Amino acid sequence: EIYLGPEGGQTDAAKVAAKTPDLFAFNGIAFQYAQRPFTAKVGEKVRFWVLSAGPNLSTSFHIIGGQFGTVYFEGGYLLKDGKDAFGNSGGGSQALGLEAAQAGFVELTFPEPGHYTVVDHAFLDAERGALGTIEVTE
Repeated sequence: EIYLGPEGGQTDAAKVAAKTPDLFAFNGIAFQYAQRPFTAKVGEKVRFWVLSAGPNLSTSFHIIGGQFGTVYFEGGYLLKDGKDAFGNSGGGSQALGLEAAQAGFVELTFPEPGHYTVVDHAFLDAERGALGTIEVTE
């Protein structure tokens, strides 16, 4: 979340208190991965570490068209290589939901080339900057 104050000034504390951010970002810069996409190759396992830096709101990390085979959340695996915590196989996940200050990672492979969109699944957040692309090539 980014709460803008006057140019060159402090963060707007009233916006923080009201939970009304101006922008959302991945790694501190809104829309940076739309302008400079992530890259991957077909069949390559890719890991994304995600921290919901907050300070107030949650996030739901999602790659449109992707399926996470591994989901690690707050110190433990929810899904590892398609197996859940009980050893059952065949699982997959669409999103990693995190409250403020929580973290984890996801892993996936892309079955075909293309452009995959990365979002905070709260789409208003994506419209305000939590949006990117993964360019997948052969």
